[in-house]
Amino acid sequence: MTNKLKITFLLGIFMMIFSSNMNAQLKPGELVDGIAAVIGDEIVLESDVNEQMNYAKQQGASETDKCDFLENLISNKLLVYEAKKDTLIENRSAAIKEQANAKYRQLLSQFPDEKTMLAAYKFRNGYEMKNAIEKIDVDQYYGQAKYQRITEKADVTPNEVTDFYNLYKMQLPEVKDEISLAQIMVYPKLTEAHKEDLIKRLNKIKQDIAAGETFESQARIYSEDEGSAANGGLYKNISKGQMVKPFEAAALNLQENEISEPIESEFGYHIIQLIKKSGKVYDARHILLKATPTDDEMKTAKARLDSIKGLIIAGKITFKDAAFKFSEDKKTKFNAGIISGADGSDKIERESIPGSITYELAGLNKGDITNPFEDEDNKRKVIKIIKLEDVIPAHQITLETDYNRIKQMALNKKRNEMIEKFVNSKLPTTFISIDGRYDTCKFKANWKKESIKK
Repeated sequence: MTNKLKITFLLGIFMMIFSSNMNAQLKPGELVDGIAAVIGDEIVLESDVNEQMNYAKQQGASETDKCDFLENLISNKLLVYEAKKDTLIENRSAAIKEQANAKYRQLLSQFPDEKTMLAAYKFRNGYEMKNAIEKIDVDQYYGQAKYQRITEKADVTPNEVTDFYNLYKMQLPEVKDEISLAQIMVYPKLTEAHKEDLIKRLNKIKQDIAAGETFESQARIYSEDEGSAANGGLYKNISKGQMVKPFEAAALNLQENEISEPIESEFGYHIIQLIKKSGKVYDARHILLKATPTDDEMKTAKARLDSIKGLIIAGKITFKDAAFKFSEDKKTKFNAGIISGADGSDKIERESIPGSITYELAGLNKGDITNPFEDEDNKRKVIKIIKLEDVIPAHQITLETDYNRIKQMALNKKRNEMIEKFVNSKLPTTFISIDGRYDTCKFKANWKKESIKK
């Protein structure tokens, strides 16, 4: 691999640092184990380097040179350091802190209690763990913001795309088998009798609370919200706009300690107790009964989609128009139902398709539509039909078949060059210290500020 193409690969790793989620960075049983580098007043931990290497391996990266990963982490930290000084980048410290609290609660819901969670992650207390989560999110936000500021005007001409392809075509990877899919998805509708039963159950719980039971104990027993039930239904430091609209409207119309009537949201039916409200932030408890459809309700939804499929096959409506008119999936209904792949394109590697969908597609040819089938979306049961829009066999990348893919590669290379230029311009005036264990590393940039011999 030439140095230039290696740069393009490393940009993928660099962007992966931004996109990896908090769970990829913070895992049970891992402890901070020393400082690898200091950039300005930003720090790269040795555990950060190891974590990014492990994450890259999980994603199938073939190159895992530790020096390369440290250099990319240092580059990211330099962007973070510069972003915090950039007055055109919004300071989102308060919002990030609230987000960290929400992630903390989400993690807590996966453990029987806080003590068990802290022991698993090896933190001494909740404050320390929240700070660690917040630090990860701060780095991600500022790193992305500065990256976008530096590269916002990056573009490539058709001639540049062609030049890139001609220079690297012998090194470009083979495209694996791909398919293009479009879907129509609906949520099964609850019958009025089913809705009334959920409301009746919530009203009975509310009566029991009025008779002396605590909201907290009833939430632990009855709530079906995995994120808060174990904590007595409590959500703290909720900012306006964070919860779904029906929940927020009901909560903010309550007096402190007042309990709402049963309200409906996309997740089911709730009763809510406002604990306290201060400015744009509030604490609330809730008890959720999910709108889990019955077998009969699922059958009704399947029959509806089967009728829609019949209209499409009969030529009375196109799949595109049917998706716009009937689909309840906001991500795809305005785009002809097309499901985007990991890279944002309409092509998906066949081997990455979930097994449940692969089963439904078995035996289908281009243009065929599956029968209605049951699936899950955001932990909610849904019914789908999927159209096999296109089948793309494995092939070597060419301009004729993969122009947009090659254009993105060329654009990534140009962006990477812009980042390198920016980083190099900041090296002379930025304090940088790298731990001695990396003395043998041959970095691309002059991080060690060694004198260059003529």
